[in-house]
Amino acid sequence: MRLAEAEIGSDLGSLPDATKRRVLVEFLIENQLFADAAEGQKLGSGAKFDQRMQYWRRRALRDVYFDSSVKDTVSDTDAKKFYDQQVGALKPEEEVRARHILVESKDKARELYEKIVHGADFAELAKANSKDPGSKDQGGDLGFFTKGQMVPQFEEAAFKLKNGEVAQPFETQFGWHIVKVDERRTRAVPAFDLVKERIRAAMIHQKAQQIASDLRGKAKIEYVDPEIKKSVDGEKAGPAPKQ
Repeated sequence: MRLAEAEIGSDLGSLPDATKRRVLVEFLIENQLFADAAEGQKLGSGAKFDQRMQYWRRRALRDVYFDSSVKDTVSDTDAKKFYDQQVGALKPEEEVRARHILVESKDKARELYEKIVHGADFAELAKANSKDPGSKDQGGDLGFFTKGQMVPQFEEAAFKLKNGEVAQPFETQFGWHIVKVDERRTRAVPAFDLVKERIRAAMIHQKAQQIASDLRGKAKIEYVDPEIKKSVDGEKAGPAPKQ
């Protein structure tokens, strides 16, 4: 059943359990019917069949080796150790949700700032005037961000503000900005149970890459296709020195 489920693919995951079982059973029945029909036509021998069997045998060996040497060797304990060292040691980060209006000149920025101070709607002014295509249609909304994600001048202005406050216009390499903070919060470090599977998947991938590299280092690999060989040799040699 597990092999059949893997062959059908991820679409099964969204189905109710009863429907999933029915789909799997029908899939296995059709597999057997096709196999019986092939046997009836004596298609279970010959070069074409043997080539496929060789391929599937190699694939089955690969999968069994991967499970025993890679996947099954990365435990929840390993993932927890990684979490404690790399994730759990992180401190909660402060983040803000801000809006901004980007314009080309200081005079335009001052004009819009005065309108906001006297009660104009920030989001509507952003939609009508901002030169930032990524946030203009959302009323200048940039979503939540932490320190280090914005240019220094923008970060400094945003993180000084309290909820609802608007910064005096300031300039960056992109132009003149007016920033308003809508919300401040502390982003907590995710609990282990929420990230356990992602950590395990990353550790399994890393281990698989290392084992593949080790196996390649021990093997003698010959590329029959000259174009592929040329490409591989070029990657091994690295980029050509600059003239």
